[in-house]
Amino acid sequence: MQLARGVRRLRLLAASAILLVTLPGVAAAQIGSARYSSVVIDAQSGQMLFGSNATAPRHPASLTKMMTLYLVFDALRRGELRPDQRLVMTPYAAGKPPSKLGLRPGLSLTVENAIYAVVTKSANDIATLFGETLGGGSEARFAQMMTLRARALGMSGTTFRNASGLPDVDQVTTAQDMATLGRRLQQDFPEYYHFFGTRQHRMGGITLRNHNHMLTDYEGVDGIKTGYIDASGFNIVSSARRGGARLIVSVFGGSSWTERDRHAAALLERGFTQMGIGEGRSLVAQGAGGAGLAMAAVGGTAAAATLQRVRAPAIVARAAAAAPARREARPVAASLRTRAARAAPVAGKPVRQATRARTVVEQGDGGSRVRVASAARKPVRRNPARPAR
Repeated sequence: MQLARGVRRLRLLAASAILLVTLPGVAAAQIGSARYSSVVIDAQSGQMLFGSNATAPRHPASLTKMMTLYLVFDALRRGELRPDQRLVMTPYAAGKPPSKLGLRPGLSLTVENAIYAVVTKSANDIATLFGETLGGGSEARFAQMMTLRARALGMSGTTFRNASGLPDVDQVTTAQDMATLGRRLQQDFPEYYHFFGTRQHRMGGITLRNHNHMLTDYEGVDGIKTGYIDASGFNIVSSARRGGARLIVSVFGGSSWTERDRHAAALLERGFTQMGIGEGRSLVAQGAGGAGLAMAAVGGTAAAATLQRVRAPAIVARAAAAAPARREARPVAASLRTRAARAAPVAGKPVRQATRARTVVEQGDGGSRVRVASAARKPVRRNPARPAR
Protein backbone atom coordinates (compact mmCIF):
# COMPACT_ATOMS: atom_id res chain seq x y z
CA MET A 1 0.00 0.00 0.00
CA GLN A 2 2.75 2.45 0.98
CA LEU A 3 4.76 1.49 -2.11
CA ALA A 4 1.75 2.10 -4.37
CA ARG A 5 1.17 5.53 -2.82
CA GLY A 6 4.86 6.37 -3.28
CA VAL A 7 4.70 5.44 -6.96
CA ARG A 8 1.59 7.61 -7.45
CA ARG A 9 3.32 10.56 -5.77
CA LEU A 10 6.36 10.20 -8.04
CA ARG A 11 4.20 10.00 -11.14
CA LEU A 12 2.27 13.14 -10.19
CA LEU A 13 5.44 15.04 -9.35
CA ALA A 14 6.98 14.03 -12.65
CA ALA A 15 3.86 15.11 -14.52
CA SER A 16 4.00 18.50 -12.82
CA ALA A 17 7.72 19.02 -13.45
CA ILE A 18 8.04 18.06 -17.14
CA LEU A 19 6.64 20.36 -19.82
CA LEU A 20 5.40 18.16 -22.64
CA VAL A 21 3.74 20.46 -25.15
CA THR A 22 3.17 24.21 -25.35
CA LEU A 23 0.65 25.61 -27.81
CA PRO A 24 1.68 28.78 -29.68
CA GLY A 25 -0.15 32.01 -29.11
CA VAL A 26 -1.38 31.20 -25.62
CA ALA A 27 0.51 33.16 -22.99
CA ALA A 28 1.13 31.37 -19.69
CA ALA A 29 -1.37 28.71 -20.69
CA GLN A 30 -1.75 25.24 -19.23
CA ILE A 31 -3.68 23.78 -22.13
CA GLY A 32 -1.07 21.55 -23.74
CA SER A 33 1.19 21.53 -20.68
CA ALA A 34 2.33 18.61 -18.52
CA ARG A 35 -0.80 18.59 -16.37
CA TYR A 36 -3.18 18.89 -19.32
CA SER A 37 -5.50 16.07 -20.35
CA SER A 38 -8.78 15.85 -22.20
CA VAL A 39 -11.25 13.49 -23.81
CA VAL A 40 -14.51 13.68 -25.75
CA ILE A 41 -16.92 10.74 -25.70
CA ASP A 42 -20.25 9.90 -27.31
CA ALA A 43 -22.74 9.87 -24.42
CA GLN A 44 -24.94 7.23 -26.05
CA SER A 45 -22.30 4.60 -26.76
CA GLY A 46 -19.54 5.67 -24.39
CA GLN A 47 -17.08 5.52 -27.28
CA MET A 48 -14.13 7.90 -27.11
CA LEU A 49 -13.97 10.17 -30.16
CA PHE A 50 -10.54 11.60 -29.35
CA GLY A 51 -8.42 12.65 -26.41
CA SER A 52 -5.02 13.58 -25.06
CA ASN A 53 -3.45 11.98 -21.97
CA ALA A 54 -6.95 10.64 -21.33
CA THR A 55 -5.80 7.97 -18.88
CA ALA A 56 -2.98 9.94 -17.22
CA PRO A 57 -3.38 10.53 -13.44
CA ARG A 58 -4.72 13.96 -12.53
CA HIS A 59 -6.19 15.58 -9.42
CA PRO A 60 -9.99 15.87 -9.81
CA ALA A 61 -10.56 18.94 -7.58
CA SER A 62 -14.30 19.63 -7.34
CA LEU A 63 -15.12 17.13 -10.07
CA THR A 64 -14.96 14.85 -7.02
CA LYS A 65 -18.39 16.18 -6.06
CA MET A 66 -19.88 14.40 -9.07
CA MET A 67 -19.23 11.09 -7.30
CA THR A 68 -20.40 12.53 -3.97
CA LEU A 69 -23.70 13.42 -5.63
CA TYR A 70 -23.84 10.06 -7.40
CA LEU A 71 -23.96 8.40 -3.98
CA VAL A 72 -26.43 11.02 -2.69
CA PHE A 73 -28.77 10.30 -5.62
CA ASP A 74 -28.42 6.59 -4.94
CA ALA A 75 -29.33 7.17 -1.28
CA LEU A 76 -32.38 9.20 -2.33
CA ARG A 77 -33.57 6.45 -4.65
CA ARG A 78 -33.12 3.81 -1.93
CA GLY A 79 -34.93 5.96 0.65
CA GLU A 80 -31.88 6.43 2.85
CA LEU A 81 -32.25 10.18 2.31
CA ARG A 82 -35.30 12.35 1.62
CA PRO A 83 -35.31 15.67 -0.25
CA ASP A 84 -36.94 17.45 2.72
CA GLN A 85 -34.70 15.79 5.33
CA ARG A 86 -32.61 18.29 7.28
CA LEU A 87 -28.85 17.87 7.64
CA VAL A 88 -27.23 19.44 10.70
CA MET A 89 -23.87 21.11 10.09
CA THR A 90 -20.97 19.59 12.03
CA PRO A 91 -17.86 21.44 13.29
CA TYR A 92 -15.67 19.25 11.07
CA ALA A 93 -17.59 20.07 7.89
CA ALA A 94 -17.95 23.74 8.83
CA GLY A 95 -14.17 24.01 9.13
CA LYS A 96 -13.54 23.29 5.44
CA PRO A 97 -12.05 26.15 3.38
CA PRO A 98 -13.87 27.92 0.52
CA SER A 99 -15.60 27.47 -1.71
CA LYS A 100 -18.25 26.95 1.00
CA LEU A 101 -21.77 27.85 2.02
CA GLY A 102 -20.59 28.99 5.46
CA LEU A 103 -23.30 27.34 7.54
CA ARG A 104 -22.41 27.46 11.25
CA PRO A 105 -22.27 24.24 13.33
CA GLY A 106 -25.69 23.31 14.67
CA LEU A 107 -27.61 24.97 11.85
CA SER A 108 -29.33 22.82 9.25
CA LEU A 109 -30.54 22.74 5.66
CA THR A 110 -32.60 20.33 3.58
CA VAL A 111 -31.03 17.64 1.44
CA GLU A 112 -32.46 19.35 -1.67
CA ASN A 113 -30.88 22.69 -0.80
CA ALA A 114 -27.65 20.89 0.04
CA ILE A 115 -27.58 19.38 -3.46
CA TYR A 116 -28.10 22.82 -4.99
CA ALA A 117 -25.28 24.23 -2.82
CA VAL A 118 -22.88 21.56 -4.06
CA VAL A 119 -23.87 21.95 -7.72
CA THR A 120 -23.88 25.76 -7.88
CA LYS A 121 -21.60 27.05 -5.12
CA SER A 122 -19.45 23.89 -5.15
CA ALA A 123 -19.64 24.10 -1.36
CA ASN A 124 -16.87 22.08 0.27
CA ASP A 125 -18.54 22.20 3.67
CA ILE A 126 -21.80 20.75 2.32
CA ALA A 127 -20.03 18.04 0.31
CA THR A 128 -18.18 17.05 3.47
CA LEU A 129 -21.44 17.03 5.41
CA PHE A 130 -22.90 14.62 2.83
CA GLY A 131 -19.81 12.47 3.30
CA GLU A 132 -20.22 12.35 7.06
CA THR A 133 -23.94 11.65 6.76
CA LEU A 134 -23.62 8.74 4.32
CA GLY A 135 -20.34 7.50 5.76
CA GLY A 136 -21.73 6.87 9.23
CA GLY A 137 -20.04 9.96 10.64
CA SER A 138 -16.73 9.41 8.82
CA GLU A 139 -15.72 11.21 5.63
CA ALA A 140 -12.83 8.74 5.24
CA ARG A 141 -15.30 5.84 5.19
CA PHE A 142 -17.41 7.67 2.65
CA ALA A 143 -14.31 8.19 0.47
CA GLN A 144 -13.81 4.41 0.50
CA MET A 145 -17.41 4.00 -0.62
CA MET A 146 -16.76 6.50 -3.43
CA THR A 147 -13.69 4.58 -4.61
CA LEU A 148 -15.51 1.24 -4.56
CA ARG A 149 -18.36 2.71 -6.62
CA ALA A 150 -15.85 4.19 -9.04
CA ARG A 151 -14.35 0.75 -9.58
CA ALA A 152 -17.82 -0.71 -10.15
CA LEU A 153 -18.44 1.93 -12.84
CA GLY A 154 -15.21 1.05 -14.62
CA MET A 155 -13.24 4.06 -13.34
CA SER A 156 -10.05 2.07 -12.76
CA GLY A 157 -7.77 5.11 -12.54
CA THR A 158 -9.68 6.89 -9.78
CA THR A 159 -9.09 6.94 -6.02
CA PHE A 160 -10.99 9.24 -3.65
CA ARG A 161 -9.79 10.43 -0.25
CA ASN A 162 -12.47 13.02 0.53
CA ALA A 163 -15.94 14.11 -0.57
CA SER A 164 -15.08 17.65 -1.66
CA GLY A 165 -12.02 17.46 -3.88
CA LEU A 166 -9.85 19.56 -1.58
CA PRO A 167 -6.11 18.87 -2.01
CA ASP A 168 -4.88 15.35 -1.25
CA VAL A 169 -1.89 13.89 -3.06
CA ASP A 170 -3.51 10.45 -3.17
CA GLN A 171 -6.82 11.67 -4.64
CA VAL A 172 -6.44 11.02 -8.35
CA THR A 173 -8.52 10.36 -11.43
CA THR A 174 -8.30 10.59 -15.22
CA ALA A 175 -10.07 12.63 -17.86
CA GLN A 176 -11.62 9.45 -19.23
CA ASP A 177 -12.87 8.35 -15.81
CA MET A 178 -14.54 11.71 -15.18
CA ALA A 179 -16.22 11.67 -18.59
CA THR A 180 -17.45 8.17 -17.76
CA LEU A 181 -18.84 9.42 -14.45
CA GLY A 182 -20.65 12.27 -16.20
CA ARG A 183 -22.21 9.78 -18.60
CA ARG A 184 -23.28 7.43 -15.80
CA LEU A 185 -24.89 10.27 -13.84
CA GLN A 186 -27.10 10.96 -16.86
CA GLN A 187 -27.92 7.31 -17.51
CA ASP A 188 -28.29 6.05 -13.94
CA PHE A 189 -30.13 9.04 -12.44
CA PRO A 190 -32.12 10.81 -15.17
CA GLU A 191 -34.59 12.04 -12.54
CA TYR A 192 -31.83 13.94 -10.70
CA TYR A 193 -29.55 15.01 -13.54
CA HIS A 194 -31.45 18.30 -13.91
CA PHE A 195 -29.67 19.60 -10.81
CA PHE A 196 -26.46 19.99 -12.82
CA GLY A 197 -28.18 22.40 -15.22
CA THR A 198 -29.17 24.83 -12.45
CA ARG A 199 -27.93 28.32 -13.27
CA GLN A 200 -29.00 29.82 -9.95
CA HIS A 201 -30.92 28.77 -6.89
CA ARG A 202 -32.64 30.89 -4.26
CA MET A 203 -32.12 29.61 -0.72
CA GLY A 204 -33.46 31.72 2.11
CA GLY A 205 -32.14 35.22 1.63
CA ILE A 206 -29.29 34.34 -0.72
CA THR A 207 -28.99 33.43 -4.37
CA LEU A 208 -26.52 30.71 -5.32
CA ARG A 209 -25.15 31.20 -8.83
CA ASN A 210 -23.54 28.38 -10.75
CA HIS A 211 -19.80 28.65 -11.41
CA ASN A 212 -20.25 26.75 -14.68
CA HIS A 213 -20.37 29.54 -17.27
CA MET A 214 -20.68 27.10 -20.15
CA LEU A 215 -24.34 26.65 -19.21
CA THR A 216 -24.93 30.09 -20.71
CA ASP A 217 -22.00 30.46 -23.10
CA TYR A 218 -22.25 27.31 -25.19
CA GLU A 219 -25.36 26.20 -27.02
CA GLY A 220 -26.66 22.85 -25.83
CA VAL A 221 -24.67 22.50 -22.61
CA ASP A 222 -26.87 21.27 -19.74
CA GLY A 223 -24.26 20.29 -17.07
CA ILE A 224 -22.06 19.09 -15.41
CA LYS A 225 -19.31 20.36 -13.07
CA THR A 226 -16.24 22.55 -12.77
CA GLY A 227 -13.24 22.23 -10.47
CA TYR A 228 -10.02 23.88 -9.36
CA ILE A 229 -7.16 23.38 -6.95
CA ASP A 230 -3.60 24.67 -7.36
CA ALA A 231 -2.27 21.19 -8.13
CA SER A 232 -4.77 20.50 -10.92
CA GLY A 233 -5.45 23.77 -12.65
CA PHE A 234 -8.97 24.50 -13.91
CA ASN A 235 -10.98 21.38 -14.74
CA ILE A 236 -14.40 20.81 -16.25
CA VAL A 237 -16.77 18.07 -17.38
CA SER A 238 -19.48 19.35 -19.72
CA SER A 239 -22.34 17.66 -21.53
CA ALA A 240 -23.85 19.16 -24.68
CA ARG A 241 -26.65 18.13 -27.03
CA ARG A 242 -26.96 18.99 -30.70
CA GLY A 243 -28.86 17.47 -33.60
CA GLY A 244 -30.02 14.46 -31.61
CA ALA A 245 -26.51 13.65 -30.38
CA ARG A 246 -24.92 14.21 -26.99
CA LEU A 247 -21.20 14.60 -26.30
CA ILE A 248 -19.33 14.74 -23.00
CA VAL A 249 -16.03 16.59 -22.77
CA SER A 250 -13.56 16.38 -19.90
CA VAL A 251 -10.71 18.91 -19.65
CA PHE A 252 -7.97 19.13 -17.01
CA GLY A 253 -5.21 21.69 -16.51
CA GLY A 254 -6.51 25.06 -17.70
CA SER A 255 -4.64 28.13 -16.44
CA SER A 256 -7.94 30.00 -16.03
CA TRP A 257 -11.64 29.23 -16.29
CA THR A 258 -11.82 31.25 -19.49
CA GLU A 259 -9.07 29.24 -21.16
CA ARG A 260 -10.57 25.99 -19.89
CA ASP A 261 -14.04 26.87 -21.19
CA ARG A 262 -12.75 28.00 -24.58
CA HIS A 263 -10.85 24.78 -25.00
CA ALA A 264 -13.76 22.59 -23.89
CA ALA A 265 -15.97 24.42 -26.41
CA ALA A 266 -13.42 23.90 -29.17
CA LEU A 267 -13.27 20.19 -28.42
CA LEU A 268 -17.07 19.94 -28.48
CA GLU A 269 -17.11 21.73 -31.84
CA ARG A 270 -14.60 19.26 -33.20
CA GLY A 271 -16.61 16.36 -31.82
CA PHE A 272 -19.89 17.48 -33.34
CA THR A 273 -18.16 18.17 -36.65
CA GLN A 274 -16.65 14.69 -36.58
CA MET A 275 -20.17 13.31 -36.12
CA GLY A 276 -21.39 15.33 -39.11
CA ILE A 277 -23.45 17.81 -37.06
CA GLY A 278 -23.37 21.51 -37.96
CA GLU A 279 -21.80 24.30 -35.97
CA GLY A 280 -23.60 26.01 -33.11
CA ARG A 281 -22.93 28.98 -30.92
CA SER A 282 -19.53 28.46 -29.37
CA LEU A 283 -16.94 30.21 -27.23
CA VAL A 284 -13.41 30.09 -28.57
CA ALA A 285 -10.07 31.70 -27.85
CA GLN A 286 -9.22 34.71 -30.01
CA GLY A 287 -6.07 34.21 -32.03
CA ALA A 288 -3.91 36.66 -33.94
CA GLY A 289 -5.83 38.90 -36.31
CA GLY A 290 -9.09 38.32 -34.50
CA ALA A 291 -9.59 34.82 -35.92
CA GLY A 292 -11.26 32.25 -33.70
CA LEU A 293 -8.76 29.62 -32.58
CA ALA A 294 -9.95 26.15 -31.69
CA MET A 295 -7.32 24.07 -29.95
CA ALA A 296 -7.92 20.35 -30.35
CA ALA A 297 -5.83 17.60 -28.80
CA VAL A 298 -5.69 14.20 -30.44
CA GLY A 299 -3.55 11.28 -29.29
CA GLY A 300 -1.30 13.52 -27.19
CA THR A 301 -0.62 15.98 -30.06
CA ALA A 302 -1.98 19.52 -29.83
CA ALA A 303 -3.28 20.96 -33.10
CA ALA A 304 -4.89 24.27 -33.99
CA ALA A 305 -7.94 24.55 -36.25
CA THR A 306 -9.67 27.78 -37.27
CA LEU A 307 -13.43 28.11 -36.84
CA GLN A 308 -15.02 30.14 -39.61
CA ARG A 309 -17.94 31.43 -37.56
CA VAL A 310 -18.23 32.54 -33.96
CA ARG A 311 -21.74 33.42 -32.82
CA ALA A 312 -21.25 33.77 -29.08
CA PRO A 313 -18.43 36.19 -28.11
CA ALA A 314 -19.69 36.28 -24.52
CA ILE A 315 -16.64 34.39 -23.30
CA VAL A 316 -14.33 37.03 -24.75
CA ALA A 317 -16.22 39.75 -22.90
CA ARG A 318 -16.00 37.71 -19.71
CA ALA A 319 -12.25 37.32 -20.14
CA ALA A 320 -11.81 41.06 -20.57
CA ALA A 321 -13.89 41.72 -17.48
CA ALA A 322 -11.91 39.17 -15.47
CA ALA A 323 -8.56 40.79 -16.21
CA PRO A 324 -9.02 43.76 -13.84
CA ALA A 325 -10.16 41.35 -11.11
CA ARG A 326 -6.83 39.58 -11.22
CA ARG A 327 -5.11 42.87 -10.49
CA GLU A 328 -7.55 43.80 -7.74
CA ALA A 329 -5.06 43.12 -4.97
CA ARG A 330 -2.60 45.75 -6.15
CA PRO A 331 -4.92 48.78 -6.10
CA VAL A 332 -6.40 47.66 -2.77
CA ALA A 333 -2.98 47.45 -1.19
CA ALA A 334 -1.94 50.75 -2.78
CA SER A 335 -5.05 52.42 -1.37
CA LEU A 336 -4.25 51.17 2.12
CA ARG A 337 -0.67 52.44 1.86
CA THR A 338 -1.95 55.82 0.71
CA ARG A 339 -4.23 56.09 3.74
CA ALA A 340 -1.35 55.26 6.07
CA ALA A 341 0.84 57.85 4.38
CA ARG A 342 -1.79 60.55 4.81
CA ALA A 343 -1.90 60.03 8.57
CA ALA A 344 0.64 62.43 10.05
CA PRO A 345 3.18 60.58 12.24
CA VAL A 346 3.04 61.55 15.89
CA ALA A 347 6.26 61.37 17.91
CA GLY A 348 6.32 58.53 20.39
CA LYS A 349 3.14 56.90 19.04
CA PRO A 350 3.02 53.66 17.05
CA VAL A 351 2.32 53.93 13.34
CA ARG A 352 0.09 51.17 11.92
CA GLN A 353 1.41 49.52 8.80
CA ALA A 354 -0.82 48.99 5.78
CA THR A 355 -2.38 45.54 5.57
CA ARG A 356 -1.69 43.84 2.28
CA ALA A 357 -4.71 42.40 0.53
CA ARG A 358 -4.79 39.88 -2.26
CA THR A 359 -7.40 37.89 -4.12
CA VAL A 360 -7.12 34.13 -4.48
CA VAL A 361 -9.23 31.61 -6.32
CA GLU A 362 -11.41 29.49 -4.07
CA GLN A 363 -10.03 25.99 -3.62
CA GLY A 364 -12.35 23.34 -4.91
CA ASP A 365 -13.97 25.11 -7.81
CA GLY A 366 -12.35 28.31 -9.03
CA GLY A 367 -15.64 30.01 -9.72
CA SER A 368 -14.94 33.16 -7.75
CA ARG A 369 -12.22 35.04 -5.93
CA VAL A 370 -11.85 35.60 -2.22
CA ARG A 371 -10.14 38.63 -0.73
CA VAL A 372 -7.46 37.59 1.73
CA ALA A 373 -5.65 39.95 4.08
CA SER A 374 -2.16 39.08 5.27
CA ALA A 375 -1.44 39.02 9.00
CA ALA A 376 -1.09 42.47 10.47
CA ARG A 377 2.47 43.53 11.10
CA LYS A 378 3.62 44.59 14.50
CA PRO A 379 3.33 48.35 15.00
CA VAL A 380 6.55 50.31 14.65
CA ARG A 381 7.21 53.01 17.25
CA ARG A 382 8.86 56.09 15.88
CA ASN A 383 11.61 57.78 17.88
CA PRO A 384 10.83 61.29 19.12
CA ALA A 385 12.36 64.02 17.01
CA ARG A 386 15.77 65.04 18.34
CA PRO A 387 16.45 68.77 18.88
CA ALA A 388 18.83 70.35 16.44
CA ARG A 389 22.34 70.93 17.80
